[in-house]
Parts: sequence; C-alpha cells; structure tokens
Amino acid sequence: MKDKKADIANWWKLISIHDDDKAFESLFYLLNTSLIKFSLMYVHQKEVAEEIVSDVFVKCWVSRKDLCHVQNMDTYLFVAVKNQSLNYLKKYSHIHLVQVEDTNETKFVRTFNPQEELEKKELLFKMEQSIEALPQQCRIIFRLIKEDGIKYKEVAEILNISPRTVQTQLFRAMKKLSIVLSEYTNPVGSASRPDHLSSLLIFLGCLGLSGIGRLLL
Repeated sequence: MKDKKADIANWWKLISIHDDDKAFESLFYLLNTSLIKFSLMYVHQKEVAEEIVSDVFVKCWVSRKDLCHVQNMDTYLFVAVKNQSLNYLKKYSHIHLVQVEDTNETKFVRTFNPQEELEKKELLFKMEQSIEALPQQCRIIFRLIKEDGIKYKEVAEILNISPRTVQTQLFRAMKKLSIVLSEYTNPVGSASRPDHLSSLLIFLGCLGLSGIGRLLL
C-alpha cells in the first residue's frame, strides 16, 4: 500500500509539473477500475460510472497545473468521483440523498472437496446479497475498506464523515454479515457444521472478510 501511495505521488508530480502523459496513463490504469466500482455503488450503471470516471480524469489532466498542491491524489480522485456520481443522481433521478450520522502473502493448499466448494459458492452468494442489502453508506464503507483496502482516515475524507462514523458503520456491517455467516454455519433445526466452519472462515479471510469470523468466536 505504501509503494502504491508513493507511486501515485511521484506520478502526480510528473503530471502536474512536467506534463508527463506516460505518468498520467500509469495513474489511470492503476485507479480506473477501483474508481468505476466506487461510482457504481451510487449510479448502478456501468456505462454511466465509466463516463463519470473518464470525465474526472480528463478534468484532472486539464487542471493539472492548478492541482499540483494536492498531496493525496487517489483520495482526491475518489472524492471527485463521488461528487460527480451524486451530481448525476440529482440531475437524472428522483432519488433523495439523506446523510445519516449515526505484503506478506499466504497460500492455502488443500485437497479438492466438491461439497465444500459448493458451500463456499452458496456462502459467497449469500454474503454478496447481504452486502448489497446494507444501507448505502454502510455498504460503501465496507467495500472501500474490506475490498479496496483503503484506510479508515482516507475513507472518512472521501465520504466527508468522521473516522469514528466510518468505524461505527463498518462495525455495523460486520455485525450484520456475521449473523448471515452464523445462520449459514449453524442453521436453525440442524446440527452445526464445525468441520466446514474453519475452512469457510479461512476462505473469508482470504477475501478480506476475516473480521466477520472473529465476531463469531
């Protein structure tokens, strides 16, 4: 993550001071997919999200001299994409937006088990459904932290909320998702499945959802 931040800072210096189009291309390819996914959390249309992100990058290139002071360009881009996405919703939909406050690499090697693979696919499907069912802000915070690996402080800056709110919303998301996992591994009226629980929790850990497992222990 530190190398990524350093790369972005170096690229932006080259872009804003030296008009380096190769550095701009590198920045684009590094962040484009994550920014589109982020915009999709608001607009729910891939083509629209792609257009929003493209517009933001174009504006950054055009205004690069005025933005040379920006320290965290990735955070700046996420905020810009969020604002553009919200502007799109205000302009083209009847949705009313209300703000509610409230590398070490490890590999697991094991023999193939069709039953476990099926259960993992079922669990992933249930988890994805549950994530999508979370309140919008809660869902966005969960995905930014657990799927994109963005830090609490940066998420707070992107969404213009306090770090404490980020922490609270993430905890609520994890708590709700832990209920789904608990119901799956210990269905009502059935014997628990301890043999599968460990492997499922390891699997969730590989997906960045290990905190859910800890809530069950």
